[in-house]
Amino acid sequence: MKIKKHSVMVLPLVLSAVYANTALGAGFQLLEQNASGLGNAYAGSGVDTENASVLHFNPAAMTYLPGIHVTGGVTAIRPSFKFTDNGQSVTPFNTKGTSGGDAGGWGVVPNLAATWQLNPRWYVGLGVGVPFGLKTEYEDDWVGRFHSREFEIKTININPTIAYRVNDQWSIGAGVNWQRIDAKYKLAVPVVHPLLPFPIEGDAKVDVNGDAWGWNVGVVFQPVESTRIGLSYRSRIKHTGKGDTNIAVQGQHMLATDARATVKLPDTAILSVSHQLNPRWTLLGDVSWTGWSSIPELTIENQGLPSNALDLQFRDTWRFALGAKYKINEDWTWKVGVATDQAPIRSAEKRPTSLPDNNRRWYSTGVQYQHKNMSFDVGYTYLYLKKTPIHNLEPGRGLVSGEYKSKGHVIGMQVSASF
Repeated sequence: MKIKKHSVMVLPLVLSAVYANTALGAGFQLLEQNASGLGNAYAGSGVDTENASVLHFNPAAMTYLPGIHVTGGVTAIRPSFKFTDNGQSVTPFNTKGTSGGDAGGWGVVPNLAATWQLNPRWYVGLGVGVPFGLKTEYEDDWVGRFHSREFEIKTININPTIAYRVNDQWSIGAGVNWQRIDAKYKLAVPVVHPLLPFPIEGDAKVDVNGDAWGWNVGVVFQPVESTRIGLSYRSRIKHTGKGDTNIAVQGQHMLATDARATVKLPDTAILSVSHQLNPRWTLLGDVSWTGWSSIPELTIENQGLPSNALDLQFRDTWRFALGAKYKINEDWTWKVGVATDQAPIRSAEKRPTSLPDNNRRWYSTGVQYQHKNMSFDVGYTYLYLKKTPIHNLEPGRGLVSGEYKSKGHVIGMQVSASF
């Protein structure tokens, strides 16, 4: 237990909710493990062997990359979350506030990967990416400040892989994953001061981090020269985040305590297909499943305070994507894709302000330029979300009721080389 500057008691249920939302943000998955697939809405992600980044989606696909391949890219993501109060929202002190402004902002997702053909059958690779991430930030005096003011989560995943070409039709692959998670969360909390007969508004800041291991496997089947089918699986990763919470009242530090939270980030399965229709057209498809039900609740352990659990009731989700590539000439290729993507949140009552997510549609396009052993990709996606209702009532945090108007822009660039 860290040293207390003043003797105060923070409402235990409220404090547990702080940690719960911290881990809740880890449920935001990032598909942007390259920018070359962005133009196709990541259709055919596990069999589209344009560069080494395919190892993230299916390690078996490395066997279609002869020699040495190196790739790196960056994707800029700009989500927008604008809340409109329906008049029912209220803080636990029965007061109002602003609508919070736009909670979204720019985020950058880098990626790096390399593969190496050891001999005609064996291949190895290494990928570095950001599989989960999110940042939302509201105005300080917004009506939902007891739910969240600022939330940010960052991850990094390092994925060494190996693949084996069984024959001309079958390939298999596997990898291990080391993943680190860092999360920061700020919000208002009711605080009971020993000199006052009633609770007052305070500020909480939570910082937790941790690392854990996982694994991934894949298989690719090529029945004919023009068609590839891939199936891959990425395991759950159980994180135990450790850190601290700091409580302040009117800028004066009141309490610091250690924290511990455990969450199982979901497993994923991807079925990918590519078919070269003719020398110019290639068709791509993806069906992916994410096991968000691995987070039915979140258990929080606070040193010196009671343990608590938050009921999240996340659901498993599906994503469907279709895309196409058109080879304009020897140097230029045009890409296009669409996708529909489910959110894990079941209802308006379960929707957190730190993750005001909803089902979305992807509208994507991009171009690729090839020159000798180099390729350059630029892609763009517009994310469409219909208006998102919220009616989140939590004891000690008040009610946030209304709707979000949300959208997103994704822009990416990738550079790849082979030797």
